[in-house]
Amino acid sequence: MSFENVIQYLIAGITTGSIYAIVALGFNIIYNTTGIINFAQGEFLMLGGMISITLIQFVPLPLAICGAVLITAGVGYILERTFIRGIKNPTPLRMIIITIGLSILMREAALHIWDEKVRSLPYFTGNEITSIGIFGAHFSPQVLWVLGISALIVVSLNVFFSYTTTGKSMRACASNRVAAALCGIDIKKMVSLSFVLSASIGALAGCVISPITQTQYDCGTPLAIKGFTAAIFGGMGSSTGAIAGGLIIGIIEAASISIIPLAYKDAITLTVLLGILIFRPSGLFADADASSKVDRP
Repeated sequence: MSFENVIQYLIAGITTGSIYAIVALGFNIIYNTTGIINFAQGEFLMLGGMISITLIQFVPLPLAICGAVLITAGVGYILERTFIRGIKNPTPLRMIIITIGLSILMREAALHIWDEKVRSLPYFTGNEITSIGIFGAHFSPQVLWVLGISALIVVSLNVFFSYTTTGKSMRACASNRVAAALCGIDIKKMVSLSFVLSASIGALAGCVISPITQTQYDCGTPLAIKGFTAAIFGGMGSSTGAIAGGLIIGIIEAASISIIPLAYKDAITLTVLLGILIFRPSGLFADADASSKVDRP
């Protein structure tokens, strides 16, 4: 394999890995606040992409993206208030089944609204034939948008959880919900906010990857599986682990293309997930976060 091919695969792996990391962060935001593993997280990306594609027919691209993020955030809030908040004595298995059901519900609703056609947003910069060269490798300028917005999300979450009162309240709920309630923190409000924040991040990620990967009603499920694998790989609840896990899985997938047929790429992710669950179910970075359930993004 030539040096140029290595760089090409590395760029592709970091790009897709960044998206997996953002999905994993969405899992962790809800998990850290509620203990719920939200398997509908991938559908938030799908909704963000599909809604922005619809809105761009009426408004400029930036407004379409903002509108998609706001609408998807509203969907996240409605789902939490309607299907999550009223559950008494929730068990992990029951919550997993409910979020899987919500995933199916959102996917079927998207099928009826947008049908089976594959759609995509226009490239934010340039077009499909525009490319940037580095060390002999070439990639789309949209890759820079993906990496830049992914980095912005990570930094913004770090600032939010570290320096804002609301962010600190969410971290307190994660550490000890009873103690947080005794301190006057509105637990229900924090849970709703976690769904809104997770849905917003997912929608923004869905918009930025749409020009590269394209968007379809059922594209959320594979992304949810990859994001969940990244979260487990790094240690469920660890934001540092989510980022590292997403990047590692993305690079492994990209490198595997040179060895095995493209059709088996998803099998690599499932193999990694099974391996982690068997040999290190706590994840690679679990020990670093053992003292606290929440790790700053």
